[in-house]
Amino acid sequence: MDVLLLVKENLLEKENFLSIYATKSKDAIRIIDKKEDIRPAFFHDIDTIIHSTSYSRYIDKTQVFSFNENDNISKRMIHVQLVSKVARTIGRALNLNEDLIEAIALGHDIGHTPLGHVGEKILNDISLKELKVPFMHNLQSVRTFMTLKDDNLTIQVLDGIMCHNGEILDNVYEPKKKSKEEFLEDYKLACESSSYAKKLRPMTLEGCVVRISDIIAYIGRDIEDAIRIGKLQREIIPKNIKNVLGSSNREIINTIILDIIKNSYGKDKIILSKDVFASINNLKKFNYKEIYEKANTKEELKYYENGMKKLYYYLLDDLNNNKNNSVIYKVFINNMPFEYINKNDNKRIVIDFIAGMTDDYFLNMLKLLTKND
Repeated sequence: MDVLLLVKENLLEKENFLSIYATKSKDAIRIIDKKEDIRPAFFHDIDTIIHSTSYSRYIDKTQVFSFNENDNISKRMIHVQLVSKVARTIGRALNLNEDLIEAIALGHDIGHTPLGHVGEKILNDISLKELKVPFMHNLQSVRTFMTLKDDNLTIQVLDGIMCHNGEILDNVYEPKKKSKEEFLEDYKLACESSSYAKKLRPMTLEGCVVRISDIIAYIGRDIEDAIRIGKLQREIIPKNIKNVLGSSNREIINTIILDIIKNSYGKDKIILSKDVFASINNLKKFNYKEIYEKANTKEELKYYENGMKKLYYYLLDDLNNNKNNSVIYKVFINNMPFEYINKNDNKRIVIDFIAGMTDDYFLNMLKLLTKND
Protein backbone atom coordinates (compact mmCIF):
# COMPACT_ATOMS: atom_id res chain seq x y z
CA MET A 1 0.00 0.00 0.00
CA ASP A 2 1.10 3.57 -0.71
CA VAL A 3 2.65 4.92 2.52
CA LEU A 4 1.16 8.40 2.14
CA LEU A 5 -2.28 6.96 1.54
CA LEU A 6 -1.87 4.81 4.65
CA VAL A 7 -0.87 7.88 6.70
CA LYS A 8 -3.87 9.79 5.39
CA GLU A 9 -6.20 6.96 6.38
CA ASN A 10 -4.60 6.76 9.82
CA LEU A 11 -5.10 10.49 10.37
CA LEU A 12 -8.79 10.11 9.55
CA GLU A 13 -9.25 6.92 11.58
CA LYS A 14 -10.07 8.75 14.82
CA GLU A 15 -13.05 10.43 13.18
CA ASN A 16 -14.84 7.08 13.12
CA PHE A 17 -15.21 7.40 16.88
CA LEU A 18 -16.46 10.99 17.02
CA SER A 19 -19.92 11.96 18.23
CA ILE A 20 -22.76 11.73 15.73
CA TYR A 21 -23.03 15.50 16.14
CA ALA A 22 -19.38 16.13 15.25
CA THR A 23 -18.32 17.56 11.89
CA LYS A 24 -16.27 15.05 9.87
CA SER A 25 -13.45 15.97 7.50
CA LYS A 26 -15.33 14.32 4.63
CA ASP A 27 -18.02 16.99 5.08
CA ALA A 28 -15.56 19.87 4.63
CA ILE A 29 -16.57 22.42 2.00
CA ARG A 30 -14.24 24.88 0.30
CA ILE A 31 -15.25 27.87 -1.80
CA ILE A 32 -12.93 26.58 -4.52
CA ASP A 33 -12.62 22.80 -4.70
CA LYS A 34 -9.12 21.45 -4.15
CA LYS A 35 -7.50 18.07 -3.76
CA GLU A 36 -6.43 17.57 -0.16
CA ASP A 37 -2.99 16.20 0.71
CA ILE A 38 -2.40 13.72 3.54
CA ARG A 39 -3.77 16.23 6.06
CA PRO A 40 -7.49 16.20 6.87
CA ALA A 41 -9.16 19.40 5.63
CA PHE A 42 -9.54 21.15 8.99
CA PHE A 43 -6.04 20.11 10.08
CA HIS A 44 -4.78 21.67 6.85
CA ASP A 45 -6.65 24.89 7.71
CA ILE A 46 -4.81 25.10 11.05
CA ASP A 47 -1.49 25.10 9.18
CA THR A 48 -2.72 27.75 6.74
CA ILE A 49 -3.75 30.02 9.60
CA ILE A 50 -0.65 29.74 11.78
CA HIS A 51 1.67 30.27 8.81
CA SER A 52 -0.10 33.49 7.79
CA THR A 53 1.53 36.87 8.43
CA SER A 54 -1.71 38.02 10.03
CA TYR A 55 -1.29 35.33 12.69
CA SER A 56 2.22 36.61 13.45
CA ARG A 57 0.79 40.05 14.21
CA TYR A 58 -1.36 38.68 17.05
CA ILE A 59 1.73 38.94 19.24
CA ASP A 60 1.55 42.74 19.36
CA LYS A 61 -2.18 43.41 19.41
CA THR A 62 -4.07 44.51 22.51
CA GLN A 63 -6.41 42.27 24.45
CA VAL A 64 -7.65 44.90 26.97
CA PHE A 65 -4.76 47.03 28.21
CA SER A 66 -2.74 48.89 25.59
CA PHE A 67 0.91 49.92 25.98
CA ASN A 68 1.25 48.49 29.47
CA GLU A 69 4.80 47.86 30.68
CA ASN A 70 3.90 44.68 32.58
CA ASP A 71 5.03 41.77 30.39
CA ASN A 72 2.60 39.40 32.12
CA ILE A 73 -0.47 41.13 30.70
CA SER A 74 -2.35 39.23 27.99
CA LYS A 75 -1.91 40.10 24.35
CA ARG A 76 -4.21 38.91 21.58
CA MET A 77 -1.86 35.98 20.89
CA ILE A 78 -2.36 34.62 24.40
CA HIS A 79 -6.12 35.07 24.16
CA VAL A 80 -6.50 33.01 20.97
CA GLN A 81 -4.35 30.25 22.44
CA LEU A 82 -6.51 30.21 25.57
CA VAL A 83 -9.66 30.06 23.44
CA SER A 84 -8.16 27.16 21.52
CA LYS A 85 -7.24 25.27 24.69
CA VAL A 86 -10.59 25.84 26.42
CA ALA A 87 -12.51 24.91 23.28
CA ARG A 88 -10.45 21.77 22.63
CA THR A 89 -10.96 20.67 26.22
CA ILE A 90 -14.72 20.94 25.80
CA GLY A 91 -14.55 19.41 22.32
CA ARG A 92 -12.53 16.43 23.45
CA ALA A 93 -14.94 15.77 26.33
CA LEU A 94 -17.93 15.96 23.98
CA ASN A 95 -16.12 13.89 21.32
CA LEU A 96 -16.17 16.62 18.67
CA ASN A 97 -13.69 17.44 15.89
CA GLU A 98 -10.72 19.09 17.63
CA ASP A 99 -9.06 20.06 14.34
CA LEU A 100 -12.07 22.13 13.32
CA ILE A 101 -12.25 23.66 16.79
CA GLU A 102 -8.57 24.60 16.77
CA ALA A 103 -8.72 26.15 13.30
CA ILE A 104 -11.71 28.33 14.22
CA ALA A 105 -10.17 29.35 17.55
CA LEU A 106 -6.77 30.27 16.14
CA GLY A 107 -8.28 32.30 13.29
CA HIS A 108 -11.18 33.95 15.08
CA ASP A 109 -9.47 37.27 15.96
CA ILE A 110 -7.22 37.69 12.91
CA GLY A 111 -9.27 40.74 11.87
CA HIS A 112 -8.90 42.53 15.20
CA THR A 113 -7.63 46.10 15.00
CA PRO A 114 -4.79 47.65 17.00
CA LEU A 115 -5.96 48.84 20.45
CA GLY A 116 -8.48 46.01 20.82
CA HIS A 117 -12.16 46.93 21.07
CA VAL A 118 -11.29 50.62 21.42
CA GLY A 119 -9.61 50.53 18.01
CA GLU A 120 -12.50 48.52 16.57
CA LYS A 121 -15.02 51.15 17.73
CA ILE A 122 -13.02 53.96 16.15
CA LEU A 123 -12.55 52.10 12.87
CA ASN A 124 -16.25 51.25 12.88
CA ASP A 125 -17.06 54.98 13.12
CA ILE A 126 -14.76 55.66 10.18
CA SER A 127 -16.25 52.83 8.14
CA LEU A 128 -19.84 53.93 8.79
CA LYS A 129 -18.99 57.47 7.69
CA GLU A 130 -16.81 56.62 4.71
CA LEU A 131 -18.25 53.33 3.39
CA LYS A 132 -21.74 53.36 4.95
CA VAL A 133 -21.14 49.87 6.33
CA PRO A 134 -20.02 48.74 9.80
CA PHE A 135 -16.60 47.39 10.71
CA MET A 136 -16.60 44.24 12.87
CA HIS A 137 -13.47 42.26 13.65
CA ASN A 138 -15.12 38.86 13.15
CA LEU A 139 -16.13 39.83 9.61
CA GLN A 140 -12.72 41.39 9.00
CA SER A 141 -11.19 38.05 10.02
CA VAL A 142 -13.21 36.32 7.30
CA ARG A 143 -12.34 39.09 4.86
CA THR A 144 -8.65 38.63 5.63
CA PHE A 145 -8.75 34.95 4.66
CA MET A 146 -11.18 35.31 1.75
CA THR A 147 -10.24 38.62 0.13
CA LEU A 148 -6.89 39.89 1.37
CA LYS A 149 -5.17 36.49 1.21
CA ASP A 150 -7.56 34.15 -0.63
CA ASP A 151 -6.47 31.23 1.54
CA ASN A 152 -9.45 29.06 0.54
CA LEU A 153 -10.21 27.90 4.08
CA THR A 154 -13.13 25.55 4.55
CA ILE A 155 -16.60 27.05 4.90
CA GLN A 156 -16.96 25.45 8.33
CA VAL A 157 -13.87 27.29 9.61
CA LEU A 158 -14.81 30.60 7.99
CA ASP A 159 -18.34 30.33 9.36
CA GLY A 160 -17.09 29.55 12.88
CA ILE A 161 -14.84 32.61 12.71
CA MET A 162 -17.67 34.79 11.41
CA CYS A 163 -20.11 33.63 14.11
CA HIS A 164 -17.74 33.62 17.09
CA ASN A 165 -19.03 36.87 18.67
CA GLY A 166 -17.84 36.53 22.25
CA GLU A 167 -19.71 39.62 23.38
CA ILE A 168 -23.08 37.88 23.03
CA LEU A 169 -23.88 35.34 25.75
CA ASP A 170 -26.55 32.66 25.34
CA ASN A 171 -27.62 29.84 27.65
CA VAL A 172 -28.01 27.51 24.66
CA TYR A 173 -25.81 27.42 21.54
CA GLU A 174 -27.44 25.44 18.76
CA PRO A 175 -25.86 25.17 15.32
CA LYS A 176 -27.70 26.13 12.14
CA LYS A 177 -26.83 24.01 9.10
CA LYS A 178 -25.74 25.98 6.03
CA SER A 179 -24.67 25.36 2.46
CA LYS A 180 -21.78 27.24 0.87
CA GLU A 181 -24.28 29.60 -0.73
CA GLU A 182 -26.04 30.24 2.58
CA PHE A 183 -22.74 31.00 4.29
CA LEU A 184 -21.81 33.50 1.57
CA GLU A 185 -25.23 35.14 1.85
CA ASP A 186 -24.86 35.38 5.64
CA TYR A 187 -21.45 36.97 5.19
CA LYS A 188 -22.72 39.47 2.63
CA LEU A 189 -25.68 40.56 4.75
CA ALA A 190 -23.62 40.71 7.96
CA CYS A 191 -21.08 43.00 6.28
CA GLU A 192 -23.93 45.37 5.47
CA SER A 193 -25.73 45.29 8.83
CA SER A 194 -24.43 44.94 12.38
CA SER A 195 -27.91 43.94 13.57
CA TYR A 196 -27.90 41.04 11.10
CA ALA A 197 -24.37 40.08 12.19
CA LYS A 198 -25.49 39.82 15.82
CA LYS A 199 -28.09 37.20 14.85
CA LEU A 200 -25.58 34.85 13.21
CA ARG A 201 -25.33 31.28 14.47
CA PRO A 202 -22.50 28.84 13.70
CA MET A 203 -23.20 26.01 11.26
CA THR A 204 -21.35 23.42 13.38
CA LEU A 205 -21.37 22.33 16.99
CA GLU A 206 -17.63 22.95 16.98
CA GLY A 207 -18.31 26.57 16.05
CA CYS A 208 -20.71 26.82 18.99
CA VAL A 209 -17.99 25.50 21.31
CA VAL A 210 -15.53 28.18 20.14
CA ARG A 211 -18.14 30.89 20.56
CA ILE A 212 -18.72 30.17 24.27
CA SER A 213 -15.01 29.44 24.76
CA ASP A 214 -14.20 32.98 23.64
CA ILE A 215 -16.08 34.26 26.69
CA ILE A 216 -14.60 31.63 29.01
CA ALA A 217 -11.07 32.51 27.90
CA TYR A 218 -11.30 36.24 28.58
CA ILE A 219 -13.79 36.72 31.40
CA GLY A 220 -11.53 35.41 34.19
CA ARG A 221 -8.18 36.22 32.56
CA ASP A 222 -9.12 39.90 32.26
CA ILE A 223 -9.76 39.97 36.01
CA GLU A 224 -6.28 38.58 36.68
CA ASP A 225 -4.70 41.15 34.34
CA ALA A 226 -6.60 44.01 35.98
CA ILE A 227 -5.53 42.85 39.45
CA ARG A 228 -1.94 42.42 38.29
CA ILE A 229 -1.63 46.07 37.21
CA GLY A 230 -3.52 47.44 40.19
CA LYS A 231 -6.79 48.39 38.49
CA LEU A 232 -8.97 45.93 40.42
CA GLN A 233 -9.13 44.22 43.81
CA ARG A 234 -10.38 40.64 43.90
CA GLU A 235 -12.36 41.41 47.07
CA ILE A 236 -14.88 43.60 45.22
CA ILE A 237 -16.11 40.78 42.97
CA PRO A 238 -19.75 40.30 44.10
CA LYS A 239 -20.36 37.31 46.38
CA ASN A 240 -23.25 36.01 44.26
CA ILE A 241 -20.78 35.59 41.39
CA LYS A 242 -17.95 34.14 43.49
CA ASN A 243 -20.28 31.64 45.14
CA VAL A 244 -21.13 30.10 41.76
CA LEU A 245 -18.07 30.63 39.53
CA GLY A 246 -15.26 31.33 41.97
CA SER A 247 -13.06 34.42 41.99
CA SER A 248 -9.88 33.32 40.20
CA ASN A 249 -9.37 32.59 36.52
CA ARG A 250 -8.60 28.96 37.33
CA GLU A 251 -11.87 28.53 39.27
CA ILE A 252 -13.96 30.38 36.71
CA ILE A 253 -12.66 28.38 33.75
CA ASN A 254 -13.01 25.06 35.56
CA THR A 255 -16.56 25.77 36.75
CA ILE A 256 -17.87 26.82 33.33
CA ILE A 257 -16.17 24.01 31.39
CA LEU A 258 -17.48 21.31 33.71
CA ASP A 259 -20.96 22.86 33.63
CA ILE A 260 -20.98 22.78 29.82
CA ILE A 261 -19.75 19.20 29.65
CA LYS A 262 -22.29 18.02 32.22
CA ASN A 263 -25.23 19.69 30.46
CA SER A 264 -24.17 19.14 26.83
CA TYR A 265 -22.83 15.58 26.74
CA GLY A 266 -24.58 13.51 24.08
CA LYS A 267 -26.63 16.47 22.88
CA ASP A 268 -26.71 18.41 19.62
CA LYS A 269 -26.25 21.77 21.34
CA ILE A 270 -24.10 23.49 23.94
CA ILE A 271 -26.00 24.19 27.15
CA LEU A 272 -25.22 26.19 30.29
CA SER A 273 -27.07 25.60 33.55
CA LYS A 274 -29.35 28.38 34.75
CA ASP A 275 -27.11 29.41 37.67
CA VAL A 276 -23.86 29.40 35.70
CA PHE A 277 -25.42 31.30 32.80
CA ALA A 278 -26.76 33.99 35.15
CA SER A 279 -23.42 34.28 36.93
CA ILE A 280 -21.44 34.63 33.68
CA ASN A 281 -23.87 37.34 32.60
CA ASN A 282 -23.40 39.15 35.91
CA LEU A 283 -19.63 38.78 35.71
CA LYS A 284 -19.61 40.25 32.18
CA LYS A 285 -21.50 43.29 33.48
CA PHE A 286 -19.08 43.57 36.40
CA ASN A 287 -16.07 43.40 34.07
CA TYR A 288 -17.49 46.09 31.79
CA LYS A 289 -18.07 48.45 34.70
CA GLU A 290 -14.89 47.77 36.66
CA ILE A 291 -12.38 46.86 33.92
CA TYR A 292 -13.25 47.70 30.33
CA GLU A 293 -14.73 51.14 30.95
CA LYS A 294 -11.69 52.04 33.05
CA ALA A 295 -8.98 50.46 30.91
CA ASN A 296 -8.20 53.76 29.17
CA THR A 297 -8.39 57.35 30.36
CA LYS A 298 -10.54 59.91 28.53
CA GLU A 299 -7.35 61.54 27.33
CA GLU A 300 -6.04 58.26 25.92
CA LEU A 301 -9.33 57.50 24.19
CA LYS A 302 -9.37 60.95 22.59
CA TYR A 303 -5.76 60.57 21.50
CA TYR A 304 -6.45 57.20 19.88
CA GLU A 305 -9.63 58.44 18.20
CA ASN A 306 -8.04 61.59 16.78
CA GLY A 307 -4.93 59.64 15.82
CA MET A 308 -6.70 56.87 13.92
CA LYS A 309 -8.90 59.32 12.04
CA LYS A 310 -5.91 61.49 11.20
CA LEU A 311 -3.98 58.44 9.99
CA TYR A 312 -6.92 57.29 7.88
CA TYR A 313 -7.23 60.59 6.01
CA TYR A 314 -3.47 60.92 5.64
CA LEU A 315 -3.18 57.49 3.99
CA LEU A 316 -6.30 58.06 1.90
CA ASP A 317 -4.77 61.26 0.56
CA ASP A 318 -1.62 59.33 -0.36
CA LEU A 319 -3.69 56.84 -2.34
CA ASN A 320 -5.87 59.43 -4.02
CA ASN A 321 -2.77 61.28 -5.16
CA ASN A 322 -0.81 58.16 -6.16
CA LYS A 323 2.08 58.84 -3.79
CA ASN A 324 3.99 55.67 -4.56
CA ASN A 325 6.61 56.37 -1.91
CA SER A 326 3.96 56.30 0.83
CA VAL A 327 4.16 53.59 3.49
CA ILE A 328 0.80 52.18 2.42
CA TYR A 329 2.29 51.33 -0.98
CA LYS A 330 5.58 49.99 0.36
CA VAL A 331 4.13 47.90 3.18
CA PHE A 332 0.69 46.94 1.90
CA ILE A 333 -0.36 47.60 -1.68
CA ASN A 334 2.84 46.41 -3.33
CA ASN A 335 2.37 43.04 -1.63
CA MET A 336 -1.26 42.58 -2.63
CA PRO A 337 -2.58 40.80 -5.76
CA PHE A 338 -3.85 42.92 -8.62
CA GLU A 339 -7.37 41.55 -8.15
CA TYR A 340 -7.56 43.05 -4.67
CA ILE A 341 -6.41 46.50 -5.80
CA ASN A 342 -8.71 46.39 -8.81
CA LYS A 343 -11.84 45.41 -6.87
CA ASN A 344 -11.53 47.69 -3.83
CA ASP A 345 -11.75 51.46 -3.61
CA ASN A 346 -9.17 53.51 -1.76
CA LYS A 347 -11.29 53.95 1.35
CA ARG A 348 -11.68 50.20 1.79
CA ILE A 349 -7.98 49.64 1.19
CA VAL A 350 -6.97 52.12 3.90
CA ILE A 351 -9.35 50.53 6.41
CA ASP A 352 -7.92 47.08 5.61
CA PHE A 353 -4.40 48.42 6.12
CA ILE A 354 -5.16 50.04 9.49
CA ALA A 355 -7.10 47.00 10.70
CA GLY A 356 -4.02 44.82 10.18
CA MET A 357 -1.65 47.06 12.14
CA THR A 358 -0.16 46.02 15.45
CA ASP A 359 -0.36 48.39 18.43
CA ASP A 360 3.28 49.48 18.19
CA TYR A 361 3.11 49.99 14.43
CA PHE A 362 0.00 52.13 14.82
CA LEU A 363 1.61 54.21 17.57
CA ASN A 364 4.79 54.68 15.51
CA MET A 365 2.69 55.86 12.57
CA LEU A 366 1.04 58.46 14.82
CA LYS A 367 4.43 59.67 16.03
CA LEU A 368 5.59 59.95 12.43
CA LEU A 369 2.53 62.01 11.49
CA THR A 370 3.03 64.31 14.47
CA LYS A 371 6.69 64.75 13.59
CA ASN A 372 5.79 65.71 10.01
CA ASP A 373 3.19 68.29 11.06
